[in-house]
Amino acid sequence: DSDPVGFDSLDLNERRGRSTDAELDRRDGTRTSEALTPAAAARDEFQEELVIRPLHSGDIYASFQFRTLWDTDFLQEGQKVSHYRLFPKSLGQVLSKFSVRELHISFTQGFWRTMQWGQPFIPSPPGAELWVWFHDTVSDVDGNWKELTNVLSGIFCASLNFIDLTNTVQPSASFKPLGLGNATDHRFLRYATLPREIVCTENLTPWKKLLPCGSKAGLAVLLKSEKLFHSSFHSQAVHIRPVCQDEQCTSKAWELRQTLNVVFDLYTAGQGKKEWSLFKMFSRTLTEACPLATSSKVYVDITDNPELFELSPATPLLSQAVVLGDRRTYSVFDLTRAETFGQLRSLNLLLRWKGDGEMLRPLLHAERYVAGFGLQTGEIHTVIYNNHPYRAFPVLLMDSVPWYLQLYIHTLTVTSKSRDNKPSYIHYQPAKDRHRPHLLEMLIQLPPHSMTEVTVQFERALLKWTEYTPDPNHGFYVGSSVVSALVPSMVAMNTNFTQDQPLFSSFVPVKEESSYFVRVYTEPLLVNLPTPDFSMPYNVICLTCTVVAVGYGSFYNLLTRTFQVDEPSLPLAKRLANLIRRIRGVPLLT
Repeated sequence: DSDPVGFDSLDLNERRGRSTDAELDRRDGTRTSEALTPAAAARDEFQEELVIRPLHSGDIYASFQFRTLWDTDFLQEGQKVSHYRLFPKSLGQVLSKFSVRELHISFTQGFWRTMQWGQPFIPSPPGAELWVWFHDTVSDVDGNWKELTNVLSGIFCASLNFIDLTNTVQPSASFKPLGLGNATDHRFLRYATLPREIVCTENLTPWKKLLPCGSKAGLAVLLKSEKLFHSSFHSQAVHIRPVCQDEQCTSKAWELRQTLNVVFDLYTAGQGKKEWSLFKMFSRTLTEACPLATSSKVYVDITDNPELFELSPATPLLSQAVVLGDRRTYSVFDLTRAETFGQLRSLNLLLRWKGDGEMLRPLLHAERYVAGFGLQTGEIHTVIYNNHPYRAFPVLLMDSVPWYLQLYIHTLTVTSKSRDNKPSYIHYQPAKDRHRPHLLEMLIQLPPHSMTEVTVQFERALLKWTEYTPDPNHGFYVGSSVVSALVPSMVAMNTNFTQDQPLFSSFVPVKEESSYFVRVYTEPLLVNLPTPDFSMPYNVICLTCTVVAVGYGSFYNLLTRTFQVDEPSLPLAKRLANLIRRIRGVPLLT
């Protein structure tokens, strides 16, 4: 796994307006000492982009990318920044306060089906994922990590505060910096996942507020929660990293890339036929670009057109890009041009399917499941597929397993084509009960056109009764395995620096023409643990209350009750006779 070096750079144009906010840093109690000049403040830049890729299954994949470049550098010790124009101030203060070099966070609802949809532009596992590189000047990385997760939990209205040392690992090779720098000291890296995190509107709203135009203009007007969450797959992410501003890297900038990927299912959306449009997908059409954006474009993948579908309106602007080892052709709609919207001043793309096509199988695919029976032992199976017909290539497998699944590492086996496949690199960090999880990293060579299976046995631990979730019989989630690889490319990858390079093809740096970087996530696991009968406390309470009510109640009643002699009353005949005798004044009968 080579160290990628970020090469995203743009010719930054001067822009109008700048922020001149200079306030006290209330948390440190010191006044900021660095002020941006007007020329530097005017070099901030914002770009937005939407890529629409029709899928052979009849579904449609839409990928939003918003990139904000911030022309500043506060990686130097003691340097602080107080001018924020396009870059959100909440994130800028987080980077400065906690000495963050890179930050990657994603919230995903659903599972990306690689065999049906192919590879996504930017992959992410189900639930929440957070991995951060800290600056090498940080002395207490765990303290910064804990405080950072709490702050991000408040910014994105998520449950990131549940991230602690019991679900945090320090990968040694799987997650290298994607921006500037060639950091190899994994002591400053932290990685954690929350596979059970539910993504909803309260997570989307603060994400949209980070955009310079919010959701009022540009491509962000399409981001309506009632449509986005009524889909088969939804993922939103924030990536922050330092990048170069030119090819020679004479100056640096901070890049904030906000991505949102969504897959609309043909049947879930209630479509009677294979026909999609912007209005059917998002209940909106495009009317303008974001006024603060230097670039606002919509790309439609027409590589399979006109055999698979028909696109209208047509556009003469075409673009070719090598994406994930394949050369694709796109129709480009530039929202900064008035002629793009036509006479109706509205852009509503329409795609009509003509037939069913066959999708090429992805070269790399992985899946995972739990085997075994009972609630004492089990076995984790991870299956990795190499679908390349004649090329073998290595992959880096990372697995983080909670401490309550006690791995038997001596049972680890790796087989390819019914033969043992000895990993060339193994890094294993055993778990500590209630302190840290297991971490297993392996470099495995995948033979061509093969299936490689990794198995390891485990034993379930018995938790304390206070450590169970409110619904323990639902099971406990185990985060996805991560497979990273440099996959051989069918066509030559573009390693040259270009200013007009689309955002969707420039996220992961490309250093070799013969291969491209791919990261694949498996399914999360749902494991049942030995669970006590939590209804017994209720039964004990009911039985105890019954015994107390019957026993103590009867005893108390005997102690406090007073007894009186009740004389028997006279018959009715004698009472009538006594009434007459009392009237006549004669003695009464007894």
